[in-house]
Amino acid sequence: MAAPETVALLLALAREQLQHSSPTAALDARILLAHVLGKPESFLYTWPEHEPTEAQARQFHEWLERRCAGTPVAYLTGRQGFYGHEFLVSPDTLIPRPDTELLVEAALSLLPEQEPIRVADLGTGTGAVAISLALARPQWAVLALDFSMAALDVAERNVQRLGATNVQLRQSHWYRDLPGQYHALVSNPPYIEEGDVHLQQGDVRFEPRSALTAGPDGLDDIRALASGAPEHLLPQGWLLLEHGHDQGAAVRAILQQNGFHAVATRQDLGGRDRVTLGCWGGRQHAQ
Repeated sequence: MAAPETVALLLALAREQLQHSSPTAALDARILLAHVLGKPESFLYTWPEHEPTEAQARQFHEWLERRCAGTPVAYLTGRQGFYGHEFLVSPDTLIPRPDTELLVEAALSLLPEQEPIRVADLGTGTGAVAISLALARPQWAVLALDFSMAALDVAERNVQRLGATNVQLRQSHWYRDLPGQYHALVSNPPYIEEGDVHLQQGDVRFEPRSALTAGPDGLDDIRALASGAPEHLLPQGWLLLEHGHDQGAAVRAILQQNGFHAVATRQDLGGRDRVTLGCWGGRQHAQ
């Protein structure tokens, strides 16, 4: 007679199966099983002898197979944490990553907290950046744009779930349908080189390619954002761009070539260049 499939047994099985395909096997196992059970991860430690239902065990085994094949955990659960909030995700959107939280922190640090600030998030995807800014600063007006209607549908659901009433959504390819002028433009655009070998590795294999790559050097969209920004920035407004860890110098040069002042690059928690910003029409100093 087979041993009952308890929480402890399922976790051990998952760790063994995932150890060769995921660098975070134990974490993946906990997230997937907790989600299947509809419980917090602490439940797994408290009740290791708990026996999931047959349907729950079947779902867990199915997800385990898909994770072993490379499917990102966030696409399996449909959830991803970002800046203290839980966001819905889908294969139509990039998975929000901790490094991108620096984009939110930089914008919050540069702009006055109590003033009625206008911000536009270009290429919003799940809406993670726009919604995080809006929830941190309820008095701000945040416009989130994306060319993909499928991505905007996910962003709309996140707006509703998280109660970000000061976020509006609009379909636009970068600045094409962006109205008015703003105190800040923020973006996590595609910045990977076409043909980069990393596109065939890890979670990015499953993410939308159009949200990842931008020309031979990965900077095509950043050039477009930098050149188009002045028309949509108020005097002394800021442009903030996420980019690859080895692109800081190139992005600073692009912003300077387009007339930005106070150009600076901020590093992520790993000490790598991650966000470059510049001020338009006024010689401020980045804080």
